[in-house]
Amino acid sequence: MKSYILWGMLIGSGGLLGLLVLRNRAAFQWLGAFLLQVAFSAILLYVINLFTPYTHLELPLNAATVGTVSILGMPGLAAITALKLWVIG
Repeated sequence: MKSYILWGMLIGSGGLLGLLVLRNRAAFQWLGAFLLQVAFSAILLYVINLFTPYTHLELPLNAATVGTVSILGMPGLAAITALKLWVIG
């Protein structure tokens, strides 16, 4: 019973937050820019993985790496690459 109440509160508050955000026109521009950044990050990671036979560097294409590259940009990509080379070797 308790889990139904918590799920109901989560869905209700998420719906209200969505309505509040989508009423603002600037939110659409912000959301579009964010989704474009995520798409470019995923494409960039995919292109880097295309060169795996030459560079022997394979970066996983998952939510964590795409999110890091989306938020941090090229320094995030450099950090992921450095961590991959440092930890894996």
